[in-house]
This record gives sequence, structure tokens and C-alpha cells, in this order.
Amino acid sequence: MKLFRHNPDFKMDVLREVGNIGAGHAATALSRLLDKPIDMAVPTVSFVPFESIADRAGGPEEVVVAIFLRVDGDAPGNMFFLMSRPQARRLLQGLAGFEASGEDAYSELELSALCEIGNILAGSYLTSLADLTGLSMSPTVPSIAVDMAGAILTYGLLQFGTMGDDALLIDTTFLKGEEEAEGQFFFIPDPESFERMFLSLGVPLE
Repeated sequence: MKLFRHNPDFKMDVLREVGNIGAGHAATALSRLLDKPIDMAVPTVSFVPFESIADRAGGPEEVVVAIFLRVDGDAPGNMFFLMSRPQARRLLQGLAGFEASGEDAYSELELSALCEIGNILAGSYLTSLADLTGLSMSPTVPSIAVDMAGAILTYGLLQFGTMGDDALLIDTTFLKGEEEAEGQFFFIPDPESFERMFLSLGVPLE
């Protein structure tokens, strides 16, 4: 890793690798869960300010399906996986094989399936992040909510406490043949966690 110590692009290279490896792990796990081949497109990885998360999900008043959890360990933080209602319905029908139902209502079974898919995704990205950094990072039991994006993030703040200023955004696309569904995965490290992660790779923050 020392070879990359002074490479300004190394941070994003590492985070893209987290997205790539995590997507591969998630595709394998989802294929086993659903008993059918599921692929995931190469994800787009970027940093976004915390206050921009709701905007990236369609705006604070956009109703979304959200799976969220707390990350404990050496680099604690919060994770959110957000999907629009049409994308969640597409994921349930096209990939998970659920029958068509109301766009705005979800059965307990559908919510459970979405929560498990989000849990697999979060666990896959978290495992790849922990493996690359060598840090201990473990997820709590996830929760799921269908509400306005701004309300979900506010609830997350109240439940988890103050969040960091920046979020790691991984745009995620699930594929099965010509069917696809999209969602956005956000990891919001606590204020000191980003520095801890990059220092573990020998890449101090400027």
C-alpha cells in the first residue's frame, strides 16, 4: 500500500474497489437467496455531503423504501439503502418473483424480502470495506421504512445520533436478463471514521 501513499486518486480507487467487490459478493448471495442468476452492474462510487442525500434520492419529500442499520466496530457509522417505490416494485416482481400488487402498499412478506435484500447488500459492501482496510466493522440488525426521504434521514439522526458530514454513495443496479432495478447505498461514517479507514491503508487525509 505504501506505493500509493502520495497518489491523490488512491482514496477513490479504494472505494471503487469496495463497490466492485461488494457488488460481486452481493450478486452471489442474492443468487443463492432467490435461487436464480442475479448480476449487478459495475457500481458508480462517489462522495456526497450528508445534506445532499435526500436530494439524490429524489428530494426530501420523495417517498422511498429505506433499509437502514448501524455499523459498529473500528470505523462506526450508519448505512442506508434507498429505493424509489417503482424501483422497489421492479425489484420485487422482476428479480424476486413476487406477483404484481399495489404500487404504494407492501405486504409483510414483501417488506421482509426487501429488508433481507438490503441486508445482504449492506453486509457485502461492509465486508469488502472491512477486508480492504483490515478494520473490524459489523452491522446491527436492519430496519425498513417507507416514508419521505427527509423524514427517514431525520429519524436516523434521532436514532443513531450525530452523523458525519460526508457519505459514501454507491449507485447500485440489480440485473436479471433484461430486468433491472436500481437503488442507492449510502455509508455515513462517524466524524473520525473516514480518517481511520484511510490511515489503515497508509493514506492520510489532506
